[in-house]
Amino acid sequence: MLRLVVLVSGGGTNLQAIIDAIDAGDITNTELVKVISNKEGVKALERAEKAGVAHEVVSKKNFESVEEFNKALLASIDEAKPDLIVLAGFLVVLPSELVSKYTNKIINVHPSLIPSFCGVGYYGLKVHEEALKRGVKVTGATVHFVDEGCDSGPIILQKAVETKFDDTPETLQRRVMEEAEWKILPHAIDLIANGRVTVNERKVEIR
Repeated sequence: MLRLVVLVSGGGTNLQAIIDAIDAGDITNTELVKVISNKEGVKALERAEKAGVAHEVVSKKNFESVEEFNKALLASIDEAKPDLIVLAGFLVVLPSELVSKYTNKIINVHPSLIPSFCGVGYYGLKVHEEALKRGVKVTGATVHFVDEGCDSGPIILQKAVETKFDDTPETLQRRVMEEAEWKILPHAIDLIANGRVTVNERKVEIR
């Protein structure tokens, strides 16, 4: 049984997609053991509470230095003994100690088809604003392993979503979530939980 920890910063729509997929049997061989937020009072914590999942807040506000925060975050994760860590809208730069300790055991969902509209500064509505500004006909979402870079780890799954002429960043964001993020993130977790994902340097093989 894969032990799953989800890190969140906000509303937790991707967290809810994971919870729903586990309940529906679309994610198998998996137990969601903990949700960690870097912010108090966010909707994601309510979702965890409602689902009966252990949850904790590890906020930078409660520590005198980034180093102390990083230690506390790593300790909170280690306590849950995770096999896989999912970044579901977690707006924190992960400490290098965490990334190296959990190599190929941390995944992230990004709201574009990497390598387009990704990297430093590309998160939330900014991604969709830039996609529409550029006039792309197709965007989408990517699930990838997390490495020391920003959105630069090996790609697991991608799903395309067509843009519309009258799209706003908000309408495009919603459609990318509904048509791509909420589908490929649970699918990626299920594949990993059932031993179907292998990483060979920068390429991911799905069996």
